[in-house]
Amino acid sequence: MARLAQTHGLTDIQQEILSTVRSFVDKKVIPTAQELEHADEYPQEIVDQMKEMGLFGLTIPEEYGGLGESLLTYALVVEEIARGWMSVSGVINTHFIVAYMLAQHGTEEQKKRLLPKMATGEVRGAFSMSEPGLGSDVAAISTKAKKDGDDYVIDGQKMWLTNGGSSTLIAVLVKTDEGAESPYKNLTTFLVEKEPGFGEVSPGLTIPGKIQKMGYKGVDSTEAVFDGYRISKDSILGGEPGKGFYQMMDGVEVGRVNVAARACGIAIRAFELAVQYAQQRETFGKKIAEHQAIAFKLAEMATKVEAAHLMMTNAARLKDSGERNDVAAGMAKLIASEFCAEVTQDAFRIHGGYGYSKEYEIERLMREAPFLLIGEGTSEIQKTIISRGLLKEYKLPR
Repeated sequence: MARLAQTHGLTDIQQEILSTVRSFVDKKVIPTAQELEHADEYPQEIVDQMKEMGLFGLTIPEEYGGLGESLLTYALVVEEIARGWMSVSGVINTHFIVAYMLAQHGTEEQKKRLLPKMATGEVRGAFSMSEPGLGSDVAAISTKAKKDGDDYVIDGQKMWLTNGGSSTLIAVLVKTDEGAESPYKNLTTFLVEKEPGFGEVSPGLTIPGKIQKMGYKGVDSTEAVFDGYRISKDSILGGEPGKGFYQMMDGVEVGRVNVAARACGIAIRAFELAVQYAQQRETFGKKIAEHQAIAFKLAEMATKVEAAHLMMTNAARLKDSGERNDVAAGMAKLIASEFCAEVTQDAFRIHGGYGYSKEYEIERLMREAPFLLIGEGTSEIQKTIISRGLLKEYKLPR
């Protein structure tokens, strides 16, 4: 617990932020997570408190009203929040990605108009790349934006928007006709502004409703249906079409660090629950932690938690340094999500029959952990990214 997942070299400000978030999670999130999750209820009170704490502006530059903190700080905050309830970290994840994309690639007008409102949480961001039949094949995007004077008209259907209903700003990747040979250079990111809620939230844009899920409840995951949706060319991220794929992939690298951090948070909580329970439950006249089978399992779980945390923080620090981190982010996401699933299942087994009861927190973690195996790209996609990067780095001379 206290010894695991420690991050060395943090500033006093970073330590203060993490201490504040950790206290918030212990006092406000963990005590209410079970009830809210089982009811699939949006955690409005928790979200309002996060706004007051300034968490929505954590990584937004100070000149635009944010705290100007690093990706490392963001990842460690997400780890703490996911330790309490992963859905709460989902509320801020896509918001962070959109804010990052705006700060890195937006026009000055877009930054000045949107980032200060995002910093306060007045504007809430969502991120849309996937489609119903798309999966990880981004080049096969079929949602199109056709130019019509100074506007574009978008038609198509997007899928798996976290915060699709509660958001007021969606960064949407669509196909535009730029005449490029590469399909990736015919993709453009639009900044779609809308009203929160479900149904027709803007003329030509419908958010049908929440997708019912096995876990990851509370947060709204939705579709978005565009039918003749008209949008100004000024809403193109960065002002120039055809650059959407690069912008989105830059954002996804941040997202993969986020998913790794969420996996670390869940794994930490699963270990905490297991090590506590193992010291309380007795079998054959002694605590089950004193049985070697359980003691060894706890040792393996703790080692996985530590390894995942170190790889996650390394990927965050690489991104902060400005270096390319696609391989490091892929490795962190791969190992953290896989270890999270393993640690969570081991904690479930340590709980025995009680782990199957909804009264115990581990039951919820068992339904949350699988999402991290597929979110921001499956483990197989991560292996593809990692192997391609390695083969470029270790390419034999011809």
